[in-house]
Amino acid sequence: MFKNLTIGQHYPIDSPIHDLDPRVKIIITFVYIISLFIINIFPAYILVLLFLALAICVSKVPIKFVIKGLKPILIIILITFFINLFLTPGEQIFKIFFLKITREGVYQATFMALRLVLLILGTSLLTLTTSPILLTDGIESLLNPFKKIGLPAHELAMMMTIALRFIPTLMEETEKIMKAQKARGADFESGNIIKRAKNLVPLLVPLFISAFRRADELAMAMESRCYRGGENRTRMRQLVLRKGDYVACIIFIIYMAAIIVIRVC
Repeated sequence: MFKNLTIGQHYPIDSPIHDLDPRVKIIITFVYIISLFIINIFPAYILVLLFLALAICVSKVPIKFVIKGLKPILIIILITFFINLFLTPGEQIFKIFFLKITREGVYQATFMALRLVLLILGTSLLTLTTSPILLTDGIESLLNPFKKIGLPAHELAMMMTIALRFIPTLMEETEKIMKAQKARGADFESGNIIKRAKNLVPLLVPLFISAFRRADELAMAMESRCYRGGENRTRMRQLVLRKGDYVACIIFIIYMAAIIVIRVC
């Protein structure tokens, strides 16, 4: 399961999406998330799928690599689907014991599951096509106007990026600990859900120790390189909008205009 986690990973390759300004990609991703929540009919998702397919194709990230990121959250998607399927009131079309399936429930369950899938695919594309350094610079640049009200833009951007980058690292560490404990006779697969959850408790102590050790090593590495925050800090690559960024913005504006038109009509 942990090998399928793509959130926080960067897929280095030369593509027009990778070359876009990180600020443009962050804004587009944020507005893309908003567009998913203003959609109220299924035909609009066809437009979202076309836009997402175009972005994945241009990014040159293998479609299998993007889709496999859904596997770790498949259980969440299924839970969301069944909760909406059985708990949405409306016209009954089927009944299993005390559970009722309604026409509105089928519509709502499919709608919410599809929204969740598109949300994960779209947001994971941001980290897959943006290196952690550029992501930090992009977030900091977007937060800079809020410095006037005392917001520590650089520190927030650094914390967010480090947290995002550590997700696959911690998952990999968890998998190593599980394999080590399985080799010593631990059982994580037999029994019911409650028993499996209890069997995972011994993983927490070594995982927390490993996480604190990695955090301490990172802090010492940053201090040894004289890291002192964002003040007077220079960058190897300056963020400058290029022609490709404007083209991406125009395409996305057309996409959002079509979404709004579909919703209004």
